[in-house]
Amino acid sequence: MKVMKKYLPLFFMVITLASCKDDEDKTLPEETNNNPETALYFPPETGEWETTAPESLGWNTDSIAALYDNLELNGTRAFIVLKDGKIVLEKYWGKTILRDADFDARKNWYWASAAKTMTAFAVGKAEEDGHLSLTDKSSDYLGQGWTSLTKEQEDKITVQHQLSMTTGMDNTKGDGLEPENLTYISDAGTRWSYHNAPYTLLENVVSNATGQDYTTYFNSVLQDKIGMSGYWQWSGDLHLYLSNARSMARFGLLMQNRGVWDDTRIINESFVDAAIRPSQNINKSYGYLWWLNGGEGFMIPQSQLKFPGTMLPNAPTDIYSGLGKNGQYVCISPSDGLVIIRMGDSPDNSLVPVNYLNDIWRMMNNVRD
Repeated sequence: MKVMKKYLPLFFMVITLASCKDDEDKTLPEETNNNPETALYFPPETGEWETTAPESLGWNTDSIAALYDNLELNGTRAFIVLKDGKIVLEKYWGKTILRDADFDARKNWYWASAAKTMTAFAVGKAEEDGHLSLTDKSSDYLGQGWTSLTKEQEDKITVQHQLSMTTGMDNTKGDGLEPENLTYISDAGTRWSYHNAPYTLLENVVSNATGQDYTTYFNSVLQDKIGMSGYWQWSGDLHLYLSNARSMARFGLLMQNRGVWDDTRIINESFVDAAIRPSQNINKSYGYLWWLNGGEGFMIPQSQLKFPGTMLPNAPTDIYSGLGKNGQYVCISPSDGLVIIRMGDSPDNSLVPVNYLNDIWRMMNNVRD
């Protein structure tokens, strides 16, 4: 079988590392922290975010400089590490998107596909609010004929299939949202393929189900609840979310605490549990728009290859991540009580930025030695 040239480094990496790993501990997290007595800290909406000195955790501070040097060399703009909610590492480099100012904690950057995780949150909240069910036909909210499929084929597609990238439609047609771009390959639920268009149309599902503009609903159920500052912006057929790095860290902290912000439940725990577990049996390293690290294999966008092992061999198996183009990461490790945020330019030429996230975890392991 031929492997496309752009995937060769990743392919050989996972083949080599998989031969050194066993599959014994592949379960996903049951607890928020490895130490249940450690209470998570939640920052105020305004004011200072409390910090923890890395030396107080017994971390190897001599390795932090090498980590920062590598991040800067690879185009990073923002890097944050939370331990039990408090900031342990935070650093900024380079210029803003418009290259007109230095990048810092107040500046915005795009999440790219890492924002898919927040759309999943909005869908889950709409279900909790009684506006929809994940098992509903997508055409209940998008109208009959939202694809170019036959009615019988289209009626098999549910909201859950959109969340799990299993609509069965041809992902090679681009990101266009019109029916002519949404064509049939296989029945819904029988094929996993990373496809932006059905994902983007989840916003219309939420809007039509709730009777509210998507951004208005999103702000009311998530952004405003946890003190995020950011905004959605269209770029062609893609709806991008931009915010500062601390807003991304707030969302990661909410998900680390399984949908509870401080003492307030923002979304039901059952949806969080479903979102960060395999959503289907084809690519077990994919939940509801979250990437998982605990499966016995994984697939990547624009490929039907199945790679053995875990996506991030250097990271704990319980990790779940939002991954975006050019290396936008919100990465959560419940067992270590860590949230890792990275925003910036592309660190390499890969389509899927998992290699560099794996490198970050290798360097973080040195820091925590």
